[in-house]
Amino acid sequence: MRFAGMYGKRFRYSYGSHSDGHKLPQTNCDRYLQLRSAVENNYSLQIFMWIEELRAILRGAAGSFLFGIPLLYTVEVWAIGSSTGAIRLLAVQAATFVVVLLLTQIEGFRRSLSIHPLETVLESIEALGIGIICAAIALVLLRRITLETPLSEALGKLIFEGVPFSLGVTLARSTLDRRSIRQRRTFVLEGNPTPLSAAAAGIRDTLVDIDATIIGAIVIAFSIAPTEEISIVAAGLPPLWLLLVMAASLLISYIIVFASGFTDRSERAQRGLLLSPLTETLLAYVVVLIASALMLIFFQQLTGNDPWQEWLGNIIVLGLPASVGGAAGRILV
Repeated sequence: MRFAGMYGKRFRYSYGSHSDGHKLPQTNCDRYLQLRSAVENNYSLQIFMWIEELRAILRGAAGSFLFGIPLLYTVEVWAIGSSTGAIRLLAVQAATFVVVLLLTQIEGFRRSLSIHPLETVLESIEALGIGIICAAIALVLLRRITLETPLSEALGKLIFEGVPFSLGVTLARSTLDRRSIRQRRTFVLEGNPTPLSAAAAGIRDTLVDIDATIIGAIVIAFSIAPTEEISIVAAGLPPLWLLLVMAASLLISYIIVFASGFTDRSERAQRGLLLSPLTETLLAYVVVLIASALMLIFFQQLTGNDPWQEWLGNIIVLGLPASVGGAAGRILV
């Protein structure tokens, strides 16, 4: 009771003042509150920094898949990587690092506009690592690397496929980051612009996103569709593995559009009729699969005589690069 009374009296007078107008010294309680506030602010700052770092890595991964996916469907690269010696592989990796270092000085996947030489080297190493990891994920996803693959062959494929993936990391910000305000066209009748209603604007934005998805899918997947690599990869995938490819296509598409920070997520949530990122990603993937099927039919890679299992496998395999292109198209409109 004596202890409580002593500190109670101290706290009662802690917010008063002397007769000369000067404030009393801060109590232990005040110092505790200030210290707690500082710790909470520091903790919030650390969380914010980690979130920004994660977004930077996701931006790099998005650019990595965008640039690396087309070369992934090339049987010649698989063969070269499988037959190249260790010395040449080391030279290829060194040359890739030099190019990534030069690109990092002027571009880079982070948004910082000024960078020190040591930071350039560290960011280049990080970009190279992100590219190699993304290339490894893609090769395992398409079963170009399995548990039965010899280590030298897997390493060769990984290093050669990692070249475009690593370059894509450094070019992600300059290629996909579009944060400037866009002015959209409006219908004009008799020289006076007619603003659209909310429903009409929603339909228009939805159609714009669908158009952008189709265009992006065609840009990336059109040159891959007529190649034999599609049927080779599809033939080597077990039926349940196709579900993994579909899940990866959806996840990569979601990361590019919503998780990488290339676009304002709240702004996209207010656009169009698809107010949910999940529904937009699912609808976009359906559009991508339809576009993939049409491209395969256009190049006569699928005919009416082919079994439905071949149709399904080829469409899903081509849907992976097409979904990457479709996601890139949506964030650029």
